[in-house]
Amino acid sequence: MTLFEPGVGRVDIESGQLQGATNRYVKTFRDLEGLYEDEAALAAVIAEKGDAVAYEVTDYKPSANAGDIIIGVTRMEPGRIGREYYLTRGHIHARPNRPEMYYGESGVGVMLLESPDGQVRTIEMRARTMCYVPPFWIHRSVNVGSEPLVMTFAYPADSGQDYEIIAKAGGMRSRIIDDGNGGWKAVDNASYRQRPQSLVDSIMALTD
Repeated sequence: MTLFEPGVGRVDIESGQLQGATNRYVKTFRDLEGLYEDEAALAAVIAEKGDAVAYEVTDYKPSANAGDIIIGVTRMEPGRIGREYYLTRGHIHARPNRPEMYYGESGVGVMLLESPDGQVRTIEMRARTMCYVPPFWIHRSVNVGSEPLVMTFAYPADSGQDYEIIAKAGGMRSRIIDDGNGGWKAVDNASYRQRPQSLVDSIMALTD
């Protein structure tokens, strides 16, 4: 067996990046077409700042081996599209029995979670809040604050991501919107389509 060397990274809260990361990817506002209920409001934002970064991820990937982990930092801009707060695409792990951990560094956000059969959970994320995302849960980050949302995360290196489980259902079952009183609330997504039980069963049966 070959031993890996220990690694080190530093969370730069001001930039919202992991110093020492081996990978970085960004999503622009243009990349988020189809995620929001108010298409006209999204089109206006894209016309104004379509190629600006909506959120970015920097991470450290020692390997893709089972038993290894990926650690990283995600940073999201604050704002709304219509009544809906800025959000990430969201995903379930390609190996859905893999968990994930998020730790709030700065800002205020919501971790929106959904089971394959449509159960919904919300966890408010603040500095020094830790969120455990159990296996088999779809998850999406939402910035409900007025400042950038910065979170550290870690998950098994062989997890992978599946984004289509959300797209094929017309989005997640709930949307996180401005409640009109300086806070947020979860409301039903009118475009949501319940997943067939056969699909739910096949996801829940995956153990590899």
